[in-house]
Amino acid sequence: MNRRLGLMGIGSAIATLVSGCSAAQVLDHLVAHDSYHGPTGVPYGPDPRHLLDVYQPDSGTVPGNAPVVLFFYGGNWTRGERAEYRFVGEALAANGIIAVVADYRLSPHVHYDGFLGDCALALQWTLSHAASLGGDPARVMVMGHSAGAYNAAMLALDPRWLAPLGLTPNSLAGWIGLAGPYDFLPIGDPEVRVAFGWPQTPANSQPIFYANTKAPRTLLLAARNDTVVDAQRNTVGLANRLRAGGTEVAIQLFDNIGHVTTVAALARPLDWIAPVLPTVLAFVRGESLRSDSNTLMNTTA
Repeated sequence: MNRRLGLMGIGSAIATLVSGCSAAQVLDHLVAHDSYHGPTGVPYGPDPRHLLDVYQPDSGTVPGNAPVVLFFYGGNWTRGERAEYRFVGEALAANGIIAVVADYRLSPHVHYDGFLGDCALALQWTLSHAASLGGDPARVMVMGHSAGAYNAAMLALDPRWLAPLGLTPNSLAGWIGLAGPYDFLPIGDPEVRVAFGWPQTPANSQPIFYANTKAPRTLLLAARNDTVVDAQRNTVGLANRLRAGGTEVAIQLFDNIGHVTTVAALARPLDWIAPVLPTVLAFVRGESLRSDSNTLMNTTA
């Protein structure tokens, strides 16, 4: 019991640090470096921000048809670096999943059409290189946290971004949103107003706008009491609309975590604070969904 309480205290301290500027340094020191390999700083487009890192499982037993997850980080579309999310790549690779973490251009240098175009390019790279990395192009998913979940949602729901590349949302085996904003008009946040050109922001800039038609298999996770992005309006609201349109949706709201710790719980030193990682793993591996509640039948890895 004392050991458990001690771990809880350490975890609480880490979770507090994760919400500040030292998040990357804290998690980087705690996450293993020997569970994966793969190239870093790989260009996927012409801009200096068009770079990605690949995390391939280092077990030596990964089949040639491993699932692949392309991850987009959050940061209000104004900040973020792929190196800060090594813990996401490590957590997935340590469990037999090939992870790709991509940078993309940020506001105010580009607006939402710019960073969504970048994310589409990163997905094109991932699909075209999946096989050479040991993955299955038919098992590629996109995942994001917060602003990155918006990016993932738009690739999965709005065909405009993939069409110029000869792709469609059906190119995806599924998508995963962690604490994402999917329905946020009108815009109050000054940074987000710039990124989305408020008040001339069109309704079709919102993932919820596209939720009436069938989309790729979907997993939506959030903190029940998220104070940054309203989980009821965004996560639950999008899930309900997607289900009504015929999409297979799994949704789970977690207690005792917040907006940032929804993604921090993917880090293996923190995965005990909420079952975010096992839920993601089960979904990526293709666990079936309950027809009654649309929750995962098995959320343990």
